[in-house]
Amino acid sequence: MGIGECHVGDRSVSTRRPARRGTNTQIGEAGRNGRPMSTRAAELLRKPGQPQRPSLLELFFDLVFIFALNRVSHRLVEDLTERRVVLVEAGETLLLLLAFLVLWLVTAWVTDLYDPQRPQLQLLVYTAMLGALIMAVAVPQAFGDRSLAFAGAYVAVHIVRGLVIVPALRGHEAQRRAAGVFLWFAISAVPWLAGAIVSGSARGLLWTLALAIDCAALLLFYPAPWTRPAQRQWPVLAEYLSERYRQFFIIALGELILTTGSAYSDTSFRQGGAAVAFAVSFITTVLLFRVYLFKAGQLLPEAIRVSVGPARLVREAFLAHVLMVAGIVAVAVGYEIVIDHPFGHTETAWIFVIVGGPILFLVGRALAEHAVFDRVSRSRTIGALVLLGAAPAMVLLPPLAAAVTAVVVLGGIAISDTMRARKNPPERPHPHRFER
Repeated sequence: MGIGECHVGDRSVSTRRPARRGTNTQIGEAGRNGRPMSTRAAELLRKPGQPQRPSLLELFFDLVFIFALNRVSHRLVEDLTERRVVLVEAGETLLLLLAFLVLWLVTAWVTDLYDPQRPQLQLLVYTAMLGALIMAVAVPQAFGDRSLAFAGAYVAVHIVRGLVIVPALRGHEAQRRAAGVFLWFAISAVPWLAGAIVSGSARGLLWTLALAIDCAALLLFYPAPWTRPAQRQWPVLAEYLSERYRQFFIIALGELILTTGSAYSDTSFRQGGAAVAFAVSFITTVLLFRVYLFKAGQLLPEAIRVSVGPARLVREAFLAHVLMVAGIVAVAVGYEIVIDHPFGHTETAWIFVIVGGPILFLVGRALAEHAVFDRVSRSRTIGALVLLGAAPAMVLLPPLAAAVTAVVVLGGIAISDTMRARKNPPERPHPHRFER
């Protein structure tokens, strides 16, 4: 496949011969099973020489997720401030967030593997965009009256995509891979829809099962009896996919700015505590961006290109970004609470987002660094441990003081990064990655 500098299997498309006039199919390069590849099907795949950077279509698609992440964070804010059953509500919110992340990543893989200039692909992106928007609107009542809207939209996006792509790839080896993806989403559709119909704790259990199926299948690269070894059937376009990861991280930061800005605009500008909290939230946003981008974030495309196991690295990078995005959503929730309640008593549940958000971000950032360099900086480990150790004492401080403590730790990590960069020569990605 036209995959730039890094290939994992499926090399046939990049060398196929052009179709003759007047024919619907053409024997390009035979598949591994000796059968000819369909030219019409191959037209759906990315071509050699196509831009390796995301198109405006994909950036347009991402806009929905700013709203989606905002709805998720606002739902958690209401749960924490209204003193509901925190663990249950937090678990439900995490489940909704993961559903959005799976939808986003699978759509990103679709536009990575297939030609986004094709009308079918553009229609699928619009469909995913509409589905994500419906899901986002349903978030506040996703475990209530709008459960069917949330689950139905999620399932519909994945099923429609399979019904379009699998037949379109008829005669091409890539159809096996697409059919494997469709199989797993068809399986998970059962508990998703069943959970939307039932009520109470059964809904949460069924949706947890459905999401576990989706995440496990994704991390295993959608294995099926008719496909080759799972990771080897997935081409990797290094520049494209790494850029999509970074763009989604920026979307999460955009949601943080939207949440804190909205919270501060709803307060009186004369409230000094709220103004200080808003300023601290902006500093935190800058530090999160700085810590993310330093080295590992910049070198992710090169790391994928030089890796001998790029598919595995893509999986690690996805897990890292899931943790970082979840951490940023928690940070947004924490700062909305801090802006509304800068002083006074700090609820124990608030510590989970005010301090837990930066910890979760640092854990994800450490995983990203390990994926790129095969090691983790001590500053990130120490910073996470400091916040974890200080968390129990934070209930004795006002919310604003707890937020300032977190930003001081992030600032220390950013300073440590700068000092290390000045003392040491530029570091390159570690190439010794192995498929498993």
